Amino acid sequence: MDTLLFALNAILPIILLILLGYLLKRKNFLDEGWFKKGNKLIFRVCLPCMLFINVYNIESFTDINWSVVIYSEIAILIVFFLGLLTVKLTVPDNRQKGVVLQCVFRSNFAIIGLTLAESLGGVTGRGIAAVLSAFSIPTFNILAVISLTMFLEGEGGQKANLKEVLVKIAKNPLIIGVVCGLIVLGIRSFIPVNADGNPVFSLSGSLPFLYEALNNLAKICSPLALVILGGLFDFSAVRGLLKEILIGTVARVVVVPLAVIGLAVILSAHTDLLHFDATVYPALVALFGSPVAVASAIMAQEMDNDGVLAGQLVVWTSIASIFTIFLSILSLRTLGLL
Repeated sequence: MDTLLFALNAILPIILLILLGYLLKRKNFLDEGWFKKGNKLIFRVCLPCMLFINVYNIESFTDINWSVVIYSEIAILIVFFLGLLTVKLTVPDNRQKGVVLQCVFRSNFAIIGLTLAESLGGVTGRGIAAVLSAFSIPTFNILAVISLTMFLEGEGGQKANLKEVLVKIAKNPLIIGVVCGLIVLGIRSFIPVNADGNPVFSLSGSLPFLYEALNNLAKICSPLALVILGGLFDFSAVRGLLKEILIGTVARVVVVPLAVIGLAVILSAHTDLLHFDATVYPALVALFGSPVAVASAIMAQEMDNDGVLAGQLVVWTSIASIFTIFLSILSLRTLGLL
């Protein structure tokens, strides 16, 4: 029962905020124009600030468990290529292929991952998840740009070329937020410390007004993004998108966590390739078991893909993940890994 309550407490706040946005739109409290402008605010301002703060708050890279990082990055790339094969075989609409592919490999790690990892593994779990976020979030966003670009035709009727994709990656606000955080984090490592062991100059200590402004934007990102998603959600679209919703949802919350986390357990128990202990699995559950990222719907709309399908996938993967996260937690606890 405690495990079920934990899963519900992790996911239900997401569902309730989406429901609030849906009701605000249905009651005409806020119009569609407001939600579309809010979409841009989240994508171009709030999410980059949140990612910057998450990276900046990492204490040090000196104690990184590189085996976890390397395993996670390889797993993301393998899932991406398997997802690419899947959408080519099962999704006929080019504006939907990239959306479903993004759903397969991209989890909601930026918004709920750190919190979920901390709930499962305490401070240690959050620390490992924070380090993974510095690597996985840029990977997610680079692959997302590729996914949402590769199937669409450009102005001349041709598929986007490598230069266009690289430009979109470089201009992606989420990647810019992470890169800026890594730059500041790197600079901080060269700054001398005082008698208390703290840097003589830091963003939070020397420029607290700037840090607090960025931190406040980061704090409103998650709830505002979910409310906006609810306002753009349309239940009537489910019937026409049922096949794509099923493919994306089953892949995101069933196949991927079962394969990636299950393989990690097997390799750690029966081979010398991995040596993951109970401190690692909270971060893996958060990274691979979370529903698809809220930002995926925002990016899909911004990049002229099927934004309606992307929004549907966020909602249905969030609902389904209540049960799959519960089963993941139950299984790992039974094995003594949580």
